[in-house]
Amino acid sequence: MARRHPTFKPYNQQQLMLLPPRLDELIPKDHACRVVNDVINSISLEPLHAAYHTIGSSSYHPQMLLKVLVYGYVSNIYSSRKLEAACKESIYFIGAARRFLSSMSYPDHNTINRFRGVRLKDALRKIFEEVVLLLAQEGLLSIEEVYTDGTKIEANANKYTFVWRNAIATNKEKIKKQLAHIWEYAQSVATAEDSLPDPPDFTTISKEKVQDTVDKLNQVLGKKENIDKKMKAKL
Repeated sequence: MARRHPTFKPYNQQQLMLLPPRLDELIPKDHACRVVNDVINSISLEPLHAAYHTIGSSSYHPQMLLKVLVYGYVSNIYSSRKLEAACKESIYFIGAARRFLSSMSYPDHNTINRFRGVRLKDALRKIFEEVVLLLAQEGLLSIEEVYTDGTKIEANANKYTFVWRNAIATNKEKIKKQLAHIWEYAQSVATAEDSLPDPPDFTTISKEKVQDTVDKLNQVLGKKENIDKKMKAKL
């Protein structure tokens, strides 16, 4: 009897597309980044412009940086280094058709930290609070306590997490108390990062090392006795 082979869905990394999709098409219509984008677009940022010099090199647009920070915070990302990476790796930060969030801009972590620590100062906290309150009152966002193995996490860590979903509107004063704790945690992350050295530049891995690793993996996978039968059945 002929051996039966598993059936897989098409997978071809070299497949060409007549009309490649826009990033805008990859972001769901009701995604949180669209909500943050629309809210920030409706805010007058004229007061922030006074914090910028009129001479010298151009700066990243404050509207873009504000979107990155607010969306990052409500996505539980407070590290400027992680926000920097998100602007390069996440379609929600990169932005669809140059319209959302970072809009194909790649600010580094120093730029992000300077913006929230110098340009915005106390303004970011107020804007962040108002955006969260609006989303929470509309039932789009909730704040939940974080538990690890059934126990609340340590008091000096962030014990709250934002959850995007249809939620029951929460008491405004309760949200403000939760936001105060989240803000203190975010500021502690920013302060701690100021003392960290810049990570070393990535060193390109040679093709020889990659091939050597591939050969070793193929050798291990080729030994049937080393593969769990249940795991193999799932492959």
